[in-house]
Amino acid sequence: MKGNSEPMFIALADDDEDDRFFFQSAIDEMEFNSKLTLFKSGKELMDHLNQDDFVKPHILFLDLNMPGLSGFDCLKLIRSNPNLRDLSVAIYSTSNSEKDIEETLSGGANIYIHKPNEFERLKQIIKHVLKINWQYQTSGLNRESFFLSI
Repeated sequence: MKGNSEPMFIALADDDEDDRFFFQSAIDEMEFNSKLTLFKSGKELMDHLNQDDFVKPHILFLDLNMPGLSGFDCLKLIRSNPNLRDLSVAIYSTSNSEKDIEETLSGGANIYIHKPNEFERLKQIIKHVLKINWQYQTSGLNRESFFLSI
């Protein structure tokens, strides 16, 4: 999956240390030309995104259920900020709740990913999401195209 000399900047905001570790390991194993930045909380993520000189990630994987600033809160803040509005956001959650899926779809997320239990499946999902051309993905989103099921 190498080839492009420019790395893809990926961010993950997740309060679960194991989930961050597995995500990092999956990215490392794929040997994808990328730079992953990990955030332990919604507040840490938003503090970073609100700096003047940060590198905007090509895609943000956002956990919903974080203490303090939740993923829902972060999504609202991102979509209401003109500098961040076009950021591609992949919801990355253990929740399969229809309410959460609908709320994040209407809140402006680009895709909803249910966290997989198996490492190989996680790698498949990440690989799939990183290949999407997000510039064209945002038009015509519907419930079927929003919820990723591989």
